[in-house]
Amino acid sequence: MDNFNLIDSFKEFKNIKNIDKTYMELLLKDVIKTMILHTYGCNKNFDIILNLEKGDIEIWRTRKVIDNNIKIDPIYEIYLKKVQKIDSSLSIGDDFIDEIILSNFSRRSILIGRKMLSIKMIELEKQNILNEYKNRINEVIVAEITQIRKKEIILLDNQKNELLLPKSEQISFNFLKKGDIIRSVIIDVKMINDKPIIIVSRTNVLLLHKLLELEVPEIFDGLINIKSIVREPGERAKVSVESYDDRIDPIGACVGIKGSRIHGIIKELSNESIDIVQYTNNIQLYIQRSLSPAKISRIQIIDENTANVYVKSDQVALAIGKNGCNIRLAIKLTGYQINIYKDSIENNNVSKNSIVN
Repeated sequence: MDNFNLIDSFKEFKNIKNIDKTYMELLLKDVIKTMILHTYGCNKNFDIILNLEKGDIEIWRTRKVIDNNIKIDPIYEIYLKKVQKIDSSLSIGDDFIDEIILSNFSRRSILIGRKMLSIKMIELEKQNILNEYKNRINEVIVAEITQIRKKEIILLDNQKNELLLPKSEQISFNFLKKGDIIRSVIIDVKMINDKPIIIVSRTNVLLLHKLLELEVPEIFDGLINIKSIVREPGERAKVSVESYDDRIDPIGACVGIKGSRIHGIIKELSNESIDIVQYTNNIQLYIQRSLSPAKISRIQIIDENTANVYVKSDQVALAIGKNGCNIRLAIKLTGYQINIYKDSIENNNVSKNSIVN
């Protein structure tokens, strides 16, 4: 008897999904109890013994031996005269234990068991996916684009699990196509319509943080610390870093020889410009570095939240950046409201009106 292939199914499922053996046994017992209930009307006086390694299932039923002349409850009791044909040593009041052979189950009971097993496996697989990816939130994942929809992109990872990249988490003007392999960061996992949905992002600052960890060993090893990251996805990002080892140049380590480390990240993020800024407690110097690639003439700190920055006329556009991107990121990075003023070299003074206020 092949035990209806129940144990074989469980062995295969366990190997693929790495299910806990104890939980697997409980699940199989529940399936068998359902089959018993359907066949005998009760499963309370049945014991199930499993040997999953050998593929054995034993089912034992216990009934009380009663006098031949009283009314019987066939589920829990058996007449003495019937017992004595099997075991003459038993008497009234003893427990009679007999084995239930799986082949004696009705065809309908077998179908119910198989259906229940299938349902339980699907539910367990969904829950396993949910639990696995909840533990992987904030992790970078590599996946292939399989569908491009109006409001979302569907991807498959190497485990063939479906990932969802919403429109709001996509980099603008990043023209992706079916079959592209991209990296994104897992930001949420939830059940929607009884299906585990893994939501990923390409705009989250954590993606850039994780990509830097992957490309720069000094960051992964903790020798270089990322103090802050600000992004306008697809346009520009600024990364503030500091080194815990005076022998390590944090900017050089992040950029790599001839840009070898940073170029891969830039390409992954659709040519998003990335400025690596060395962190310092000197706020004037920090603001100056944050406005890179512009060259600053001088900085005036007004209060703990505001700074006036003076630049030559040919540096104004660089300081502000395309559509004001550079100045916005510098403000976010430093926490200071930065006002840009044009330094009037011709009159040896500063123009009265700020360019960015």
